Amino acid sequence: MTELEEDYSYPLQELEEDYNYPLELLDGLIDFSDSLDAVEDVFKPFLQMTLEDMEKLDPLDQAKLHLTAAYAINSLFWMYLRVQGIDPDDYPIKHELDRIRSYMNRAKEVEESRKAAQEDQAGASRVVKTALLEPSKQPADTAHLSIAQHPKAAIMARNPEKKKEEQNRRTRRKRRTKQR
Repeated sequence: MTELEEDYSYPLQELEEDYNYPLELLDGLIDFSDSLDAVEDVFKPFLQMTLEDMEKLDPLDQAKLHLTAAYAINSLFWMYLRVQGIDPDDYPIKHELDRIRSYMNRAKEVEESRKAAQEDQAGASRVVKTALLEPSKQPADTAHLSIAQHPKAAIMARNPEKKKEEQNRRTRRKRRTKQR
């Protein structure tokens, strides 16, 4: 236990032995102390990060990390005001929490747009690869393909009118090539 932790540790055992506190209050104090210990456990990795570790993160992750820390600290201050019996709505802390929350939403939007762009890029690369197949690898006639293999055939199987239109188009194409 560090010197700082020793300064701020509360001897709960002494509280348990002290009979001047109502049992309901004692249970609440113990729960509160356990919650603070959990908050400390969550903050330990963040507090142990060096500046070099943070610089290795990409800018979006850095922003998310700083926003999370700012939100947590301001939330703790909001709780402190509540514990002191002060209405936090009278302080600018509520405005600050709202401002940080809006930045967190903006960071989330940026992250979602990045993911969508990556998915779009993957889909575009598949389309380009399919469109740029070498002629030797493309089948000369797609009539032998099953419905599952040929998307156009699947559409035509569901719609007889489209099938007739496609057959007529093929027939016209064959006539044109014969005429040349």
